[in-house]
Amino acid sequence: MNDSDRETKMIDGTRTASDDTRLTERLLYEVKKVVVGQDRFLERVLVAILAQGHLLVEGVPGLAKTLTVKTLAQTVRGNFKRIQFTPDLVPADLVGTRIFNQATGEFSTSLGPVFTNLLLADEINRAPAKVQSALLEVMQEYQVTIAGETHRVPRPFLVMATQNPLESEGTYPLPEAQVDRFMMKVLVDYPDPDEEFVIVERVTGVGAQVAAVASNEDLIRLQRECRAVYVDPSLIRYAVRLVSATRDPSRAGLEELARYVQWGSSPRGTIHLIEAGRAMAHLRGRDYLLPDDVADLVLDVLRHRLILSYDALSEGLSADDILRQIMNRIPPPEAPLERRAHVAARS
Repeated sequence: MNDSDRETKMIDGTRTASDDTRLTERLLYEVKKVVVGQDRFLERVLVAILAQGHLLVEGVPGLAKTLTVKTLAQTVRGNFKRIQFTPDLVPADLVGTRIFNQATGEFSTSLGPVFTNLLLADEINRAPAKVQSALLEVMQEYQVTIAGETHRVPRPFLVMATQNPLESEGTYPLPEAQVDRFMMKVLVDYPDPDEEFVIVERVTGVGAQVAAVASNEDLIRLQRECRAVYVDPSLIRYAVRLVSATRDPSRAGLEELARYVQWGSSPRGTIHLIEAGRAMAHLRGRDYLLPDDVADLVLDVLRHRLILSYDALSEGLSADDILRQIMNRIPPPEAPLERRAHVAARS
């Protein structure tokens, strides 16, 4: 497409794939003014937003988890709220409650901090189970029920929960039902020495100004376009085979892994694998899904859905170790898929 064609499309009120690519590039550029490194983490945050999923982040304190989400909220003119989960938190602190007004003699509803675009649940495993479960309805249904009245949260809506892997005292393990609601679990690691040098320079210097380059309507439109990304049936079968192998490794020819897996992924893992893959393809400037998009997300989408046996824990095996062996045994679809997918997406 030449410049005149692109200008004509903009005059007609339509947008092209290249326009959307530039928009996501501008979002990344603004965030990178503040956040140093963590490219993989930032990419997963954008995938979660575009795929309308939620994110569970595990990492030690001080790795820019909060800063990344707060900065991203500034770039999209969205609302950002942070909740520090503590053992004395109650569900009303999260979703809201009814308040009696003595002057009018009537009850009014006070909505909680979940009514925002980007919600950061910091150290979610420090709150008791009843508070953790209060997130279930809003994460799945995008609504909250208070005193029999339903209130919908604004769109777009993303819950990003963090947990500290170093401390276990005073923490409550997340229920399996809630963990399964998260589209991805991302592990955030320390920056390398060069990145840490730049971090110190930026933090001790003059703070960068972040510009709002997109609106909530832009993100909602991008979400709709991600749903339109073409998925070849062979890729769905590939995702199904991967997830099925986590439930019964013997059926995939991995009998040696059977004693390490107590419970595998639910069908929600398969769904999230395809939805996240669509968003990844969109970020990469394509309107069709490729095997690499799915393979790049397998660990993030499935690692928190596996419950390992005592044998695996005693031998120091992680869910990532199991998933890598499954991926090595189950090959992705053949390369000619790309040409067929490109034609199908355009038709």
